[in-house]
Amino acid sequence: MEARRLKGKVAFVTGAASGIGFACARRFADEGAVVIGCDLNHAPDWARVQQSAPAARFFVLDVCDFTATEAAVAETVRDHQRIDILVTAAGTAAGGPVHLLPIEEWDRVQNVNLKGTFLTAKAVLPVMMQQRSGSIITLGSVEGLEGSEGGSTYNASKGGVVLLTKNIAMDYGRLGIRANCICPGMIETPLFWATMGGEHFAPYRERIREQHKLGRLGQPEEIAGAAFFLASDDASFVTGQSLAVDGGYTTGHHYGFTALMGLE
Repeated sequence: MEARRLKGKVAFVTGAASGIGFACARRFADEGAVVIGCDLNHAPDWARVQQSAPAARFFVLDVCDFTATEAAVAETVRDHQRIDILVTAAGTAAGGPVHLLPIEEWDRVQNVNLKGTFLTAKAVLPVMMQQRSGSIITLGSVEGLEGSEGGSTYNASKGGVVLLTKNIAMDYGRLGIRANCICPGMIETPLFWATMGGEHFAPYRERIREQHKLGRLGQPEEIAGAAFFLASDDASFVTGQSLAVDGGYTTGHHYGFTALMGLE
């Protein structure tokens, strides 16, 4: 294995039980960081993180519960004296046209995706302010950069995460704190399959795949690689960015002309 480039760092990762959050936790642990994970659900594979980071710890909590999040942050600082990296990967999905979307569904998605990101950052920022350093990595989406059919509350929440991240970068940059937002394309996570896994969605999954110019969906480990870059010293002059890690999804429309040009 290459040098563990996050050795001595402490990473706090939400949504760490599965998908992108879990992939980030594993990558950071492999790179030498102490990883503190949290999620609404238990993490069945957390032992795989602890193989690389024996001090890794997991909290079962709701990111919308500020008291619980503050307590987890306080325990982390008590045990490790610092938090160097924050990844806000906790998220949920729902959608529908506005006139049909239940108000409760709007609120649920906004609370987890946008308010949860805000509350976690609010809990961690005082620690980073005191140490005058830190890297905050939020999880947006390509659907926070552009619209999608029926996206409504999900798109709005992720668009809010993009701009919230820019504000954090502006407000705290002079204190040595960087903030960047990763905007993944469609990634094969449990959330994706729970949302799009039905047989009736098969034709639409194919169309979605086609809009990724690499011709495939992404893997959680590919997002974790981008998160590792943003957490590392290699990104020391990178802040306030919304980084699309999307297999070319947002580059433009795909109509199949590449086949006519002999490029498939």
